[in-house]
Amino acid sequence: MLDPVTVFDGSGPLEAPLTDEVLRTVEAQLGHRLPAAYVDLARRHNGGSFARYAHPAPSRTSWAADHVGVCTLAAIGRTAQISLCGEFGSAFWTAEWRYPEIGVYIADCPSAGHDMIALDYRSPGEPAVVHVDQEWDYRITVLAPNFETFVSGLVDESDD
Repeated sequence: MLDPVTVFDGSGPLEAPLTDEVLRTVEAQLGHRLPAAYVDLARRHNGGSFARYAHPAPSRTSWAADHVGVCTLAAIGRTAQISLCGEFGSAFWTAEWRYPEIGVYIADCPSAGHDMIALDYRSPGEPAVVHVDQEWDYRITVLAPNFETFVSGLVDESDD
């Protein structure tokens, strides 16, 4: 189980505590069931900035030679700007920025929209966490096989 104290930087959650009703309506709107680790984390701290803000990447990205920067995890809800169904939610990235429709965009990067972190639902089972790099023709790079592994793999940028 992910501990919100070690995951987030101490800033408050982006959205009210997650309820079953909100979860049900958000998943229906997204068309995907969210990973249990994401839901569990949101029930205890619904969105926010990460305490560790980089994730190793298997190859060069437009951000760095060996990692991606990761800023804010989207809350599960629709009222906060950075929530899955909010103003800058998953649908915004596919409609306005033409990101590929592979699943759910869950975290932004320091590039201000030129790369994003997503849950990739193209294969059966739990979605992989991927980096989608708009600067490099929306190249998709797998960062972790699932959400819990992704969050556990976050490091300080100087550590990667």
